Amino acid sequence: MKAVVVRYPGPPDVLEWADVDTPRPGPGEVVIEIRASGVNNADLLQRQGLYPVPPDDSPLLGLECSGTISALGSEVDGWAVGDEVCALLNGGGYAQAVAVPSTQLLAKPAELSFEEAASLPEAACTVYSNIGMLARLQPGETFLVHGGTSGIGSLAIQWAKALGAHVLTTAGTPHKVAQAVALGADAAINYREEDFAAAVSKATNGRGADVILDIVGAPYLARNIGSLAPDGRIVMIGGDVSSTVLGIGELMAKRGSVAATTLRSRSLGQKAAIVDAVRSDLWPMVADGRIRPVVGNIVPMDEAPRAHQLLAEGNVVGKVVMTV
Repeated sequence: MKAVVVRYPGPPDVLEWADVDTPRPGPGEVVIEIRASGVNNADLLQRQGLYPVPPDDSPLLGLECSGTISALGSEVDGWAVGDEVCALLNGGGYAQAVAVPSTQLLAKPAELSFEEAASLPEAACTVYSNIGMLARLQPGETFLVHGGTSGIGSLAIQWAKALGAHVLTTAGTPHKVAQAVALGADAAINYREEDFAAAVSKATNGRGADVILDIVGAPYLARNIGSLAPDGRIVMIGGDVSSTVLGIGELMAKRGSVAATTLRSRSLGQKAAIVDAVRSDLWPMVADGRIRPVVGNIVPMDEAPRAHQLLAEGNVVGKVVMTV
């Protein structure tokens, strides 16, 4: 089959559409004939040699896809050849086919195109595992998500709003601010024009946010702590991971907490539990339209360098998706 391969780390043009072995399903796995795959920042880091692939995972890029089941391994229950699905992958999505544990499958909602379905698994599992399962955002609480028009941010806004939270977000241009409000944010802060911590304080009458989802990392840590409400929770999932100062005194005074997580390095059992929770608690919101995929650009998979360039430029609202 054909897949996008990285012969050596480098810029987008190192991505090559080349022949590779066709996957076969192992026990508990299915093979998906891929129709579309989402593009994520982790893919850009892996292409540059900055995101080590966990042992036993596919060396190919791609952490989510949609398509049709073409083969079943042993010990697979509840799925059949021909089923239309999307999936959280352990790698391998930049290809014509991929083998994936059946526990990481989600049924493709009939209302969605394959391109829309491919944009959801990584963001849905990231948002729900961190904000639903770890931070336990509750109806009526205030939620701040940075990067409101990113793939993660656009889904987080919609899920938190559907849950009944008061949603604040940050964005970098007037257009993105407007798009974030259109997605359901109660207020969107242009971080290039005003200090987000001061804006959060003003929007909450000085109380702060109960839960903060951060994709920026070290440069925002101090201001995130300053933006926390009493008993607030910060979850960091990406960005600048360099060393920085943690204001322990301020955090203790607020009885706050800071967690940092990744999704790809989790065990198969943890991923299965997350996908199962997404299926029961978030997926119905996709089916009834409370959460809608936001696809900013669709690119043929054999033009993967262009897809990576689009995401790196930072102008996309929602996800970049590649089609086979």
